[in-house]
Amino acid sequence: MRRFAALAFGPVLAALLLGGAIGPLRAEQVAPSGRAIAQAEAGSERFVVVAPVPVPRGIASYGPFRVLDATRAALVDATDERSPAAFTALLAAYPGITTLELIECPGTDDDRANLRLGRMIRARGLATHVPGGGSVRSGAVELFLAGLHRSADPGAEFAVHAWADERGREPKDYAASAPENRSYLDYYREMGMSPTEADAFYAMTNSVPNAAARWMSAAQMAEWVRYE
Repeated sequence: MRRFAALAFGPVLAALLLGGAIGPLRAEQVAPSGRAIAQAEAGSERFVVVAPVPVPRGIASYGPFRVLDATRAALVDATDERSPAAFTALLAAYPGITTLELIECPGTDDDRANLRLGRMIRARGLATHVPGGGSVRSGAVELFLAGLHRSADPGAEFAVHAWADERGREPKDYAASAPENRSYLDYYREMGMSPTEADAFYAMTNSVPNAAARWMSAAQMAEWVRYE
């Protein structure tokens, strides 16, 4: 599971601050957009609090997707095991969709379903776009990669880290050739990366433990992913 939550500032964050769960914010706890980030830990759970971005209502909803108009849909929430079916239903109802905008994307609750969804996006030939203020975090980055054409406006932000399985194990806990690691490398290659690029990108994401994040601007992500 890979997911970074976006929670509204106000009572939630205030309670965390007053309770001592979150200390003063450091420089690395500010996303490229300037939105404050804080990590809080309660028991064995850890989450990231960020100020949410406005989510469009759209003209129709399908799971974490919103239909914006006849040619555009948006991803506005985490994906899970039901998301591929929701995506299929969306395209059946709106076959003219050509672009998926990633707006508020905290990640995924099911990595396998998420990779399947990414392959569906690529097979459909959709473009992926992150508008200014859009936030693509954790497993949602794989969906950005799925676009046949990819673009991100200034002010878009990305966050990457290593995945963790149900038992808390991360990529480093498996052999490099293990299926758990190969599945991601294979996916990146399917999305157009060369073997060298796939290895480098995967190593970069895995250099950050699951409990942390590496935040990047649109320009910084372009150093790793070709915009087309």
